Amino acid sequence: MTTHRRSLLAGLGAFTALGATRPHLAWSQTMTAPDLILRNGQITTLDPATPDATAIAISDGVVSATGSDAEIMQLAGNDTQVIDMNKRRVIPGLNDSHTHVIRGGLSYNMELRWENVPSVADALAMLRRQAANTPAPQWVRVVGGWSEFQFAERRMPTLDEINEAAPDTPVFILHLYARALLNRAALRVLGIDKNTPNPPGGEIERDANGNPTGMLIARPSALILYSTLAQGPKLPVEDQINSTRHFMRELNRLGVTSVIDAGGGGQNYPEDYNVVQQLHDADQLTLRIAYNLFAQKAGQELSDYERWIGMTEPGAGDAMLRMNGAGENLAWSAADFENFLEPRPDPAPVMEDELEKIVELLADNEWPFRIHATYDETIDRFLTVFERVNGKTPFKTRFIIDHAETISPRNIERIKALGGGIATQHRMAFQGEYFVDRYGAQTAEATPPIREMLKTGLPVGGGTDATRVASYDPWVALHWLSTGKTVGGLTLYGDDNLLTREEALAIWTTGSAWFSGEQQVKGTLAPGMYADLAVLSDDLMAVEDAKIRSITSVLTVVGGKVVFGDAEFAELDMPLPPASPDWSVNATFASPGERQAALAPATTEMRACHAGCANGCGLHGHDHGIAWANPIPVRDKGAFWGALGCSCFAV
Repeated sequence: MTTHRRSLLAGLGAFTALGATRPHLAWSQTMTAPDLILRNGQITTLDPATPDATAIAISDGVVSATGSDAEIMQLAGNDTQVIDMNKRRVIPGLNDSHTHVIRGGLSYNMELRWENVPSVADALAMLRRQAANTPAPQWVRVVGGWSEFQFAERRMPTLDEINEAAPDTPVFILHLYARALLNRAALRVLGIDKNTPNPPGGEIERDANGNPTGMLIARPSALILYSTLAQGPKLPVEDQINSTRHFMRELNRLGVTSVIDAGGGGQNYPEDYNVVQQLHDADQLTLRIAYNLFAQKAGQELSDYERWIGMTEPGAGDAMLRMNGAGENLAWSAADFENFLEPRPDPAPVMEDELEKIVELLADNEWPFRIHATYDETIDRFLTVFERVNGKTPFKTRFIIDHAETISPRNIERIKALGGGIATQHRMAFQGEYFVDRYGAQTAEATPPIREMLKTGLPVGGGTDATRVASYDPWVALHWLSTGKTVGGLTLYGDDNLLTREEALAIWTTGSAWFSGEQQVKGTLAPGMYADLAVLSDDLMAVEDAKIRSITSVLTVVGGKVVFGDAEFAELDMPLPPASPDWSVNATFASPGERQAALAPATTEMRACHAGCANGCGLHGHDHGIAWANPIPVRDKGAFWGALGCSCFAV
């Protein structure tokens, strides 16, 4: 093993893996035969003692030994199940350290996903078909995970196109934290008309006559988007249970075995946790879930946490479902939503006082906490509060800064000094073009500065922040971390801020385990650790860069139990009831995890003007190629939306 690799594993895994203190072969002649052996694989263990192996033995849900086929097969007994991995790459199960799986699972079956859809034309065809399938009073929802830059047309669908595709069924399309597009049917059922005032925190776009166009704009916050989405009909509880099971299956298909749920607006404890609790009680969870409690109502955050401290405590539950602490919202006044189409928000001066009272309560009760923080200016103010509280009541447990896209080296050091960590996500893969347009390519080169975080030895976790902005697909994140590219193909980073594939994998496994306090049992395939692993469709360590986004799991194991099987392992797949209700999206369309991810966005030639083009631009004529060779003017509505001025971007 090279010196570089040793230092890498030590830096990313020393605080999570016990492999350095355990023998890599933890068997003896008197040891009980393992329940399961996986052999003939290429196993990346992330255990510094034995980083590579070809076989792994599993007993009672944990790894009992790793080594060569010959060594491990000596342990087999008459009842040991043996699976040949056909020389496929095996990795520790992926762990999303910041997602919203509990809330997302309740609506997964009725959300149309545009991940890996190559064109606006295809997206509209899917919308048209789902609108025809969806009975009143239900809506069609497109909620997160896509970017207009993935489409061959390099543009958003227009409101006219959406209304043509779905004239009668209400449609809600969420675009990042920035906008929502509603068709006329949705405006009718919501009662939004010429006389409707702008709600707090948002703007209803209107035409020259004052009528709503169907565009909702998040200015200055995303409240208008989420409050509107919340008005849509919910699924019955039995369908929410089915929906959550299908969402977990989708994550298992992508190699995810653990998540940390960061709560969410409208996700109250304990009532909105009933579905996941029912699945746990029925032994139907196929993911390990650690969940945080998210303050729900502005002005009542402190009372929320006072009430919850009387009801539960960090660690309550078991290895499959456990309470993890407070956040990601601690105080609404502390929010700094990252909508890069708008200027950086500046939390009001009342923020410090409100936040300090809550953090004091959490520190007194030894609750871990996490907080949403995009911008360094906001993080700086948060850390001043944390340092003040820590001076009175020293933190005895972890705290987490979520996102931290523009954090400075100084504030990274302050987090380390307080014993905190940073949970990173691939939001820049979906919003990088907007960030570059507002702040410049040079600033984007270290947004977020993950290499700088790792250099300090700070705990760093990987995640998605799915489902309302970025995709839940971890391979988009691993591709972004190792190539620096957005889903639209824009290169954001130079080599000095890229990670190797093994570093990216470590962030998503050993790194993320710290964020739920499970680093002693999760994240590596070392003896004594949870037997959570994924056998991959393609070799992460060898496949070309463009194919990383296409990787899935063909065999996913949680606690030594197969929870998903595909390809040659399909017969091992765990049965799952059909998606319900029968009109649900997942009863009609392949999931994003089942679609073939594009190896690259559509090429310039595919977007070039053609002989029959009737959309000559008043500024550039038919020289539409200029739109692909120059920065995209996303702040210029006329240019970007093709309404006025340069319309090359809409061709």
